[in-house]
Amino acid sequence: MVMAMAMAMAMAMPKQRALVWFKRDLRIHDHAALVAAQSHADALALFVIEPEWLQSTECDASHVDFALGCLAELQLALQALGLPLLVRVGSAVTVLAQLHHEVGFSHLLSHEETGPGWSYTRDQQIAAWCQSTQVTWQEFTQTGVVRRLRSRAGWAARWQARMSAPLHLLQGGFSAALPPDTTELPTLASLGLAPHGKTLQAAGEKAARQTLKSFLQVRGFDYRKALSSPLSAETGCSRLSPHLAFGTLSMRTVHQATEVAIGSTPERTMAHALRGFSGRLRWHCHFMQKLEDEPAIEFHNFARVFDGLREERPTDFNQAHFAAWCEGRTGYPMVDACMRSLIRTGWLNFRMRAMLVSFASYHLWLHWRPTGLFLARQFLDYEPGIHWSQMQMQSGTTGINTLRMYSPTKQAKDQDPEGLFIRRWVPELARVPLPYLAEPWTMAPSVQHMAGCVIGKDYPAPIVDDKTAMKAAKDRMYGLRQSLQAREEAGDVLARHGSRKSGLPPTGQGRPARPKKATSAPAAPSPQGDLFA
Repeated sequence: MVMAMAMAMAMAMPKQRALVWFKRDLRIHDHAALVAAQSHADALALFVIEPEWLQSTECDASHVDFALGCLAELQLALQALGLPLLVRVGSAVTVLAQLHHEVGFSHLLSHEETGPGWSYTRDQQIAAWCQSTQVTWQEFTQTGVVRRLRSRAGWAARWQARMSAPLHLLQGGFSAALPPDTTELPTLASLGLAPHGKTLQAAGEKAARQTLKSFLQVRGFDYRKALSSPLSAETGCSRLSPHLAFGTLSMRTVHQATEVAIGSTPERTMAHALRGFSGRLRWHCHFMQKLEDEPAIEFHNFARVFDGLREERPTDFNQAHFAAWCEGRTGYPMVDACMRSLIRTGWLNFRMRAMLVSFASYHLWLHWRPTGLFLARQFLDYEPGIHWSQMQMQSGTTGINTLRMYSPTKQAKDQDPEGLFIRRWVPELARVPLPYLAEPWTMAPSVQHMAGCVIGKDYPAPIVDDKTAMKAAKDRMYGLRQSLQAREEAGDVLARHGSRKSGLPPTGQGRPARPKKATSAPAAPSPQGDLFA
């Protein structure tokens, strides 16, 4: 009754009412849509838990759990400012239409989003609905991604200008259209989701700002060296990636805080480390821009010459290899340790992510789409633009990037020389002597029995032979890249998506020169660092 009376009163109020639609921007600080709402007669806020998201093939209960944690904090923070946050379950158009009927908002305010296919379709539907109901939908930028970008020339300068612009800061509170919403937030169970079993980072804007502070002041001192090993990266990387993905921190906030830290630290080592991190923030948006410019790369190869190279049809896809990779039972300790760690924590450093994809794509010859969907569900920081660009880049289907085929044995010896990471996540190998830990199948039977790890019984034998699989993959990949069609298409992909070190296109005609052979094709630079921050 009270809510009905409040809605009736709201209907009688002036129609210059703003609805702030929260999506992947679950914060108060540097929130352009919130600031814009303060210029309206009154306002309210909304977050929609969409069935399209919950039922999508890249969504995991851990993602929803993290979002709910962010929403719980955000709802209280907005309530303190006088702005009610409504959390509704349903398709976005349906929820907006119902709310528009109840309270009659005139302006829909939100941030732009570079998301997966279902959200792209959703936004098209919202735009049509706003036009039909004469609701003004105003979208604000929050990353370096540029809508309707015609050319990559000058993109880096535009990114820098955006990130250096003043933060959007609230001035006082709100005149609310409704009283605070006392409805409890939904739970995983009420949404029909099973417990995920992951140990997640703390959610919310407060945790995000504390994580940023600890990295810039303490943890980031050895960033450049720490980011390659899964052991040192656990604390040496910023660990901001989930917060950037869910928007509990804005990219602009991170960039500006990093620049201040670089300028104010007297320690040269720390400043050098943070400059490396600062540069990778631009790469973060650089890869998101690819999906914005060409949404189809979520589903199709960048370079269509690679169509049919690997099959994802059930009759051709090796389900046994896929299952072993997903379960961390490939017989390669570093691959298995990384996968099990990821499944448990929702996070893994960039180099080890690349190794997992490389192993699936080259050793097991699996198509990047099914493996990418599995990884999307595991990564708490799933960012579609980065994810699908990197899945293709590490699978060799962009046509412009250097082929990176990781040896899991070499990575084990280089990044886990004492075997601490492997022993933590693959307890079957706990007693295996260090000289055999990267390649336990080389142990003599007597050593296997002494270590309590019989290969093929206690721990699987390698599901493929390393050298044989790598040679076959190289022969296929380099053979195709040398074809005329591959060389021509590489130029087209580079023109659409390649990095620009200057403000000019690759050639005077806006197209890159044709490479002499595939292995010397101009490659978009790829950071060997923490794209996922």
